[in-house]
Amino acid sequence: MIQIIQRSRAKLNDMQSMIAIELNTSCPNIPSSPPSAYKFRSLISLLQILRDEYVKDETLTIGLKLPPFVYRDQFREVLDGIKSLCYTDNGVQNKCPFAFITCTNTLGTNLLFAEQADVPAGQQPRQFAVPPALGGLAGESLHTLSLGNVYTFAQLLRELEYDDLKDIAIIGVGGITSKEAAGRMRRAGAAVIGSATLFGKEGVKAFEIITDGEK
Repeated sequence: MIQIIQRSRAKLNDMQSMIAIELNTSCPNIPSSPPSAYKFRSLISLLQILRDEYVKDETLTIGLKLPPFVYRDQFREVLDGIKSLCYTDNGVQNKCPFAFITCTNTLGTNLLFAEQADVPAGQQPRQFAVPPALGGLAGESLHTLSLGNVYTFAQLLRELEYDDLKDIAIIGVGGITSKEAAGRMRRAGAAVIGSATLFGKEGVKAFEIITDGEK
């Protein structure tokens, strides 16, 4: 997959690194296993492949999408794992192959009954709003947890212990449904923000809502 992406970048003459790889460490649905990032050490061999590709071509932009974390050791395990993949090149020590982290993906094992959701006219009634019953929590319901994840990573990246990782940018995702929510995410420490739920509901108008019509 990396080679396909690199061939596409070459074809498009992507010298400004507009095309990036975001590895979702939260969504792989592996039977009898939690989301990969909850056992971050298990990801190291895979992340080393990404690191080796970056060493070959430092114009390659690589990031990790993370699940919601709820206690501090989880955040540190991620940063310690990333730090272990830093390397020395041409006298420059501890270069980090990862440009960004995205916080946060959905939070699983949520149940929504049909009467709790807006059901389009003419749709057959059913017991659950989502056919499999359980689904991922997103949108405004996830906002405070997402803010907390962004804030915690932003604070840890300022610590001397993680000085090698200080250039990692944080993409804030989760409940960005208004200009105020976007502002909160930036105040928490996000360099970039993203919105999926609002975009899915409003289309390109979502950008006007978030920016309140600002250019």
